Amino acid sequence: MKRIAAFVLSAILLSVLPLPSSDAQQIQVSSKLNPQIEKIVSEISAKNIEDIIRKLVSFGTRHTLSTQDDPKRGIGAAARWIKSEMDRYSQESGGRLQVANDEFIQPVTPRFPRETKLINIVATLPGTQAESKDRIYVVSGHYDSICSPFSDTECDAPGASDDASGTAAVMEMARVMSKYQFDATIVFMTVPGEEQGLLGAHHWAEEAKKKGLNIAAMFTNDIIGNTLGGNGVRDNRRVRLFSEGVPTTETEAEARARQSVGGENDGPSRQLARYIKEVGERYLNNFEVTLVYRRDRYGRGGDHNAFLQQGFPAVRFTEPNEDFTRQHQRVREENGIKYGDVFEMVDPAYVAQVARINAIAMASMALAPAPPSGVRFKTGRQEYDTTVAWQPNKEPDVAGYRIVWRETYQPFWLRSIEVGNVAEYVMKSLSKDDYFFAVQAVDKDGNASVTSFPRSGQGRR
Repeated sequence: MKRIAAFVLSAILLSVLPLPSSDAQQIQVSSKLNPQIEKIVSEISAKNIEDIIRKLVSFGTRHTLSTQDDPKRGIGAAARWIKSEMDRYSQESGGRLQVANDEFIQPVTPRFPRETKLINIVATLPGTQAESKDRIYVVSGHYDSICSPFSDTECDAPGASDDASGTAAVMEMARVMSKYQFDATIVFMTVPGEEQGLLGAHHWAEEAKKKGLNIAAMFTNDIIGNTLGGNGVRDNRRVRLFSEGVPTTETEAEARARQSVGGENDGPSRQLARYIKEVGERYLNNFEVTLVYRRDRYGRGGDHNAFLQQGFPAVRFTEPNEDFTRQHQRVREENGIKYGDVFEMVDPAYVAQVARINAIAMASMALAPAPPSGVRFKTGRQEYDTTVAWQPNKEPDVAGYRIVWRETYQPFWLRSIEVGNVAEYVMKSLSKDDYFFAVQAVDKDGNASVTSFPRSGQGRR
């Protein structure tokens, strides 16, 4: 039914939106599926995800300040087990997956009462194309858990959905995707300290910024396990995807330019979210990516915020209906209500679907060229046509470029045109006053990049 409705909507849009007058080939959205991505989707296993979640829950607590020396309980045991599993995936990939502990000493903060060693487990799958391997895509889940009161480091904190589910999705993606090759580099990361202030993510993102790493996109998976919400609604056919519109790091000059031309709904993270929805739903039938146009849930945050603060595009996946009796709660029953983030409330088949959406988008971006740089309008003057220009990509397999556009009040790109291997194109009879435009690079296999939105304030008035 969803596909029929989408087809009808596309037909309506085709009949009412003007087209540029040219010899370029008109398309809606390419329906071509990449066989490698289809294989990845088929190999992600709900049973493996279930086994990982059960194992993480078995450590009793994964509080960041819990014991690091006990072989069976606490965050130290959990970290060692995750590392051993990632090492096994590395062996199965022929050593291509490079696994390392990113250890650091976390100083005292208002939410973190004592100096402690923390460990990010980082599994890197290097890109194989010389021109693309420095482009990095990061996917994460946090492996720490917490109960109430938050200062209690000993109480059971199974953290099945928050966030063994996200950790399991990342680990299963690493297991499957490490057997394949991608042009760009993918980093599969599990981090501690999320509950005390995004500590592991902050450390890694800050170091990435210092090193000048090209982090093209970051996904965090946090609370993706429960399909029955506290509101009584069961929903296993969609996932929420949170993304900011205006970049966290926008400067005053950039804000003034944006305010003069628009683009509040078109920052890099919002473009990323649109791309994830488009490619994810193309491969995964009967599963919806619901875009939420805010950085995170109301007044809350996750590990993607640490990357946004460093200027990297980042988004968050979360289940559609949360159950607050499960989150950060001591395991107990009161007045007939069960509390605690226990395994029994997790739906591994649903977690596998979210992992597939992640994998589809990650693989699509890592196989595709980089988003075009320097996208701009040739002039800021009033005109009846719009000339869009960009810098040519450096990848040897780029076949051409695609311009997408929509009316300014629409949330999604509605039309597109293949313009060939050129560096500028005139959109006839389409005014930049009335439409938003963006550009994608497309390679010879049909893999398309995330869209690049024109930089604000380009051209003369």
